[in-house]
Amino acid sequence: MEDDLLADVRSFSFENPLTEEEKELLYLRARSAGLTCCGCAHASFLCKLVHSLRCLIKSRRANRDSSVPGEDSDLCVGIIGMGHMGRQLLTSLLEKSGIKPSQIKISSRTTDSAVEFIQKGVECLFDNRRLAAWADVLFLCSLPSHLPKVCADLHSHLSKSCLVYSFTSAVPVNRLAQLLGHDFILKPQYDFVACDTADVVLTCTHLTTALTDHFLIKASCPLTMSSGIYLGLSWVCAVLYSLLNICTSTSLGSSDALSLINIILKEKWPLAVDLNTHSFISASSTLLTEEPFPWISLADAQTKETPLLCFLSSSTSM
Repeated sequence: MEDDLLADVRSFSFENPLTEEEKELLYLRARSAGLTCCGCAHASFLCKLVHSLRCLIKSRRANRDSSVPGEDSDLCVGIIGMGHMGRQLLTSLLEKSGIKPSQIKISSRTTDSAVEFIQKGVECLFDNRRLAAWADVLFLCSLPSHLPKVCADLHSHLSKSCLVYSFTSAVPVNRLAQLLGHDFILKPQYDFVACDTADVVLTCTHLTTALTDHFLIKASCPLTMSSGIYLGLSWVCAVLYSLLNICTSTSLGSSDALSLINIILKEKWPLAVDLNTHSFISASSTLLTEEPFPWISLADAQTKETPLLCFLSSSTSM
């Protein structure tokens, strides 16, 4: 109620005490808010894709052989670091992704930042190694200064199929792969572009409210960003290669892997063209229908030109 009474009182606004020089830096607030909003939206979207794929894999195997016990399709999500980004990410996952509290575990150095989430049913392990051994998708939200110790904790404790998603911007993906001894890493690389609507993210100060706003959701699309923050095809390629690796980790044949990934693509992008074997790997490579795709290093996929990047770059529908 007090906030409502003061909403239109200029003397209580954030900008009022700022000098003209300081006001010229207000765009940094928009960038910070935009990075948080887009980062959480993309992370939540990735979790939905991975969960959908796991459910499809389980369903297809059950249909083919009912005697084979089905694997658990529930996605296990871990978050290391309960600073600003970690808390915002966890809030968006709980409220907007459909992931249950029992599917999420966190690791934090203190209980203070984790109390409200523990009360909601999220378990805090205070142990990076235990979390790494449990998670299917592991988000790194730690400060750059804490990253060497976090990587030392995780080194040799990550399963090959654990997808690591890093929000630590100061460390390149290849360096992160060296520190972790792990190449299944996805690291969004955001760029800023001139845009008349770049301050749109400032119109909504609450993250989960922002993620229900149609205009903000459209602005956060990685391929058509109109919020002044651009992600682009490299991230999309890395996400698709992530899905491919998940199929490979379950020994799914190449034909089935392509079929399931195309099903997911059509659900999200109805106009997307069908992906085929040579969309992902070199045209000189051949695969039998029942043969799984080779494991793809995501570190390489994000730093080198790949067949998938070439394919998507030439696709008008994408």
